[in-house]
Amino acid sequence: MTTQNTHLHIDGVSKNFGDVKALSDIDLKIERGSFVCLLGPSGCGKTTLLRIIAGFETASTGRLMLDGSDIAQTPPHKRGFGMVFQSLALFPHMSVARNIAYGLKLRGVSGKEQRNRVEELLNVIQLPLIADRPVSALSGGQRQRVAIARALAIQPKLFLLDEPLSALDAKLRDNMQIELRQLQQKFGVTTILVTHDQHEAMMLADELVVLKEGAVRQAAAPSVVYQQPADSFVADFLGAANLIDAGVYKGGEIQFLGTTSKVATHHPQGTRLQAAVRAEHIKLQPAHATQHAPIGTIAFMRDLGPSTELIVDVNGERLRVRCTNAECQGLEIGSQVAIAVDPTQMSLFSAA
Repeated sequence: MTTQNTHLHIDGVSKNFGDVKALSDIDLKIERGSFVCLLGPSGCGKTTLLRIIAGFETASTGRLMLDGSDIAQTPPHKRGFGMVFQSLALFPHMSVARNIAYGLKLRGVSGKEQRNRVEELLNVIQLPLIADRPVSALSGGQRQRVAIARALAIQPKLFLLDEPLSALDAKLRDNMQIELRQLQQKFGVTTILVTHDQHEAMMLADELVVLKEGAVRQAAAPSVVYQQPADSFVADFLGAANLIDAGVYKGGEIQFLGTTSKVATHHPQGTRLQAAVRAEHIKLQPAHATQHAPIGTIAFMRDLGPSTELIVDVNGERLRVRCTNAECQGLEIGSQVAIAVDPTQMSLFSAA
């Protein structure tokens, strides 16, 4: 990411609440026009970081640099950011048009410009005929779109979203994810979204920032985070990864599941490791098809529609395996299968 195109630089930001360290030395450069997802489990600090960016919390240390200027002391209403909360925070006593125009009115925009902007945004969110409708009469998805339109109406410098889709049902949430990404691309606004939903983050983001216990564990494109996780936490949190006990054997071979494989590793002989293998990268074969592969027993199966997920017990490990329905044809709980893992699809981490 080039410095010249950095829109927001979160420079060494930490946050303490009494003796509790909520954020620890966060350093991120967010590119202009990008869509960044802050991802992590509950309590990892992602919402605290978003609130610091928005100005609702003050960092204990560090700087917030927007286009090269420190905004840490700038109050929220003067930062020019649009924000959508999980609760949406729409005004129920106002019409849709008045909700969308609220920020424009506060900024002294003329009535004619307000009406033109509201009409434009209602067309963009594909709700052109509801300007005079009360917000209380809208469906969940419609309220979601209105909240997004209200945040975009002021043409924000940054667009901040705190788990805005979490209350929607699965089908509507999926549709809104697509619409949100299309709106962000249409307006080209730098966007930061907080979510704990890994699928949502993978679908939306140009860059994923994975946090744990107030620290950034990895920040990269979704494909990089998924295929080249920085550590075992990232591997396990993002996607259905198996963490398998392993060790470095003589000649640089990796020993796991009772077998050895030649894998490129910088770890010295005798090092205890964890091998991270995605569920879809484990292949099953008939138990009699090979003499050298580890043999496991299918303990669980479930149909996911386009694929089947299995739990296979093998040499003291419980492996999650995902295969096409064709590949799983004829398998059932209790079946014995041979386990094949492509060493190039394996990530290795120190067990320490």
